[in-house]
Amino acid sequence: MHRLTRAVLVVLATCSIIACTASSSAPSTLPTAAPVGSPAASASAQPSFGPPPTAVPGRARLQPASGAYFGLNLDWGNETAAQASDALGHTPAVWVQFANFPMDDGTGANVEAFVEQVASVGGMGLLTLEPNGGLDTVTDQVAADVGDLLARAWTEHGVPMFVRFAHEMNGSWYAWSQQPTEYVSAFQKVAAAVHQRSPSSAMIWAPNQGGGYPFMGGKYAAAAGSKDATVLDTNGDGAFDAKDDPYAPYYPGDDAVDWIGVSLYHWGLAYPWGENELPRPGTFEKLIRGVDTGAHQGGGTVPDLYKVYADGHDKPLAVIETSILYDPSATSGPSEKDLKTAWFDQVYSDATRTAFPRIGMLNWFEWRKQESEVGRVIDWRLASDPALARSLLDSAPEGWLHFAGE
Repeated sequence: MHRLTRAVLVVLATCSIIACTASSSAPSTLPTAAPVGSPAASASAQPSFGPPPTAVPGRARLQPASGAYFGLNLDWGNETAAQASDALGHTPAVWVQFANFPMDDGTGANVEAFVEQVASVGGMGLLTLEPNGGLDTVTDQVAADVGDLLARAWTEHGVPMFVRFAHEMNGSWYAWSQQPTEYVSAFQKVAAAVHQRSPSSAMIWAPNQGGGYPFMGGKYAAAAGSKDATVLDTNGDGAFDAKDDPYAPYYPGDDAVDWIGVSLYHWGLAYPWGENELPRPGTFEKLIRGVDTGAHQGGGTVPDLYKVYADGHDKPLAVIETSILYDPSATSGPSEKDLKTAWFDQVYSDATRTAFPRIGMLNWFEWRKQESEVGRVIDWRLASDPALARSLLDSAPEGWLHFAGE
């Protein structure tokens, strides 16, 4: 895992810390399954679940006709999909998993087991592919293999799949970070294979929310004077800095992208994070719309991700991870109920539905884990209090959230 402390951020914190953690500190202990490509995993020669879902004219692949899928980013090492659904009183429509990419046999087996669990509750899968060996490991054959794996998720299990490839590519903490030319080429390669081989799957382009860009100091930050830094100097002033666009150089094109994705968290009101603090009104909306970082990073302004990419490119938006910081060891401050109710009421509100009609997915981060940023265990879970979780989900605007089987 590669973390980056972002003291320069304003009062709103975003997703990168948690997303990095989810991929590396969550060793999958899903039930074992036959490795992908083995006879047991590919025995079915004919589709057993009928034709795959197809895009409706005017809508992207897997986009709901209206409303938004409710999803869960689950700690698979400690909870099953069935247990989580029981705790929530609702079965999430979307389930998130991370996978090293290219996949070895062990990773493929875990992905197969993940798909089997999702199938058992009638859900959809969201697979985050992480090319930890670098973007040059993403070959045509690797892309074809993952396209075939996704196709089998439908033909053998009836599970449609979202693919989030090399997320937070505009950050500086991953092996695929800040390499716009290579990233776009790799994304297009994977998208072409997925679109051709798995019509039941959709590609998600998911940059890190741009507050704090270009996240200087990370292990994989583009070096000054490098080819990548030249490409990332979008305003042509000879410097790669906060005045440059945090999204545009990384966009792979409308043909490759089905959904726009982003993760949005409330870490607190001010750095250093760690205190239980209620969000200010409109915090969630400001995170989507973009944060003015001019006072902190020399005049940079984050573009409105929703307006420019969801509206501007006619794409649905997926909030792939969201939650609010709650430190259960704190002896003062707002209660867990107050915190999670306040964040749920912003994220899943009628005001959010009205302001952002293109939101088609909202996934809660269902983890309780040690966070090095604050040095304590943080309980991000919605269902840490099942009664509260059920009450909040039941209070969501009628007809907006879609659960499995709906």
